[in-house]
Amino acid sequence: MFDHITLRVSDFVAASAAYRPLLAVVGTDVSSDDEQLIEWGDFGLSPADAEHPATTGVHVGLVAADTGLIDAFWRAGLDAGLADDGAPGPRTGYGADSRGLRPLDYYGGFLRDHDGNSIEACVHGKSGPPGVVDHVWVRVADAAASRDFYAAIAPFTGFALVLDEPRIARFRGPSASFTVLEEGPPSANLHMAFPAGADAVVRDFHAAALAAGARDNGAPGERPVYHPGYYGAFVLDPDGQNVEVVNHHR
Repeated sequence: MFDHITLRVSDFVAASAAYRPLLAVVGTDVSSDDEQLIEWGDFGLSPADAEHPATTGVHVGLVAADTGLIDAFWRAGLDAGLADDGAPGPRTGYGADSRGLRPLDYYGGFLRDHDGNSIEACVHGKSGPPGVVDHVWVRVADAAASRDFYAAIAPFTGFALVLDEPRIARFRGPSASFTVLEEGPPSANLHMAFPAGADAVVRDFHAAALAAGARDNGAPGERPVYHPGYYGAFVLDPDGQNVEVVNHHR
């Protein structure tokens, strides 16, 4: 699972208003709500600024309890002013591959937000509990470089390499996955955080990431601005995405 996925948005007020009905449909309550962040469990929005531009070109899939809620999610998005990115229905092309990584019973509905990100509600045989992030797809400049980076930090994120093919690599955790794909313009300005059970894991992640060529974006340490006991470290991946491992130890 992810600790949290955060998208920077160019219009925080408009994006928050558009996303609220979507997350309500899939059954996720607002867990944090202020001028700088709105979160629904492991998914959140934050306003873009000069230092932190808007997230673009990312695909996020959210788990829904059933196909009827996916239909409602898609209609709610259109009503909120988001663009159609794929009407709800079975996705037979997402059938299981030779490694059994993709379920045969996949049903999804897709929307495009105002910054060009693709947002989906889905349900399938391997999905986790309703309302959580099921998967993230990120377009990259060099799939092999991204694969090598995420493989190097896999012992600390809990997401192991499960698919390795030219131009695409997939990593899977206990109930979620993320995929790097070399196709089209790279995604930009995503924040992706993974949970840890100890501060030492955070420190080891940071050291391994720097050894793998990542750029430091925040040394291991307490971040009381988030909450007491928030111990995290941040690096930038080969495409500049902000990757974090965090231990909420209080």
